[in-house]
Amino acid sequence: MIRNSAITLAALLAAGLCAPALAAPTPSTRLVHCDAGNCLVVTGRRADAAAPVSINGHAVQVRGTRKWRAVVPVQTVREWSEPYARTVTVSVAASDTEADLPIGLLGHAEKLAMLVVRVK
Repeated sequence: MIRNSAITLAALLAAGLCAPALAAPTPSTRLVHCDAGNCLVVTGRRADAAAPVSINGHAVQVRGTRKWRAVVPVQTVREWSEPYARTVTVSVAASDTEADLPIGLLGHAEKLAMLVVRVK
């Protein structure tokens, strides 16, 4: 009886440790230079290679199958997002996830008089 309980407990612990590895990672974003000036690259993973991907409710064309990549001009991201947004909603196969934007991307700082950086 004790041996069966120990085996059951070990199986449950092993399943619990494996569960985070099976979860899909959160999509990531980064800013790159492209033909349109500056573009936001959004990357992620999906279980079904044919699953549609959208950003803030707008379907986007992606490269790749299970590991995908979408490139969207920053101006388009501004049009699709709320002012001063810090995240975009990435939908893969009708499952929504928030992806953090690069800091200050939609801050609309047009004129920066001075930037002070201090070393601690």
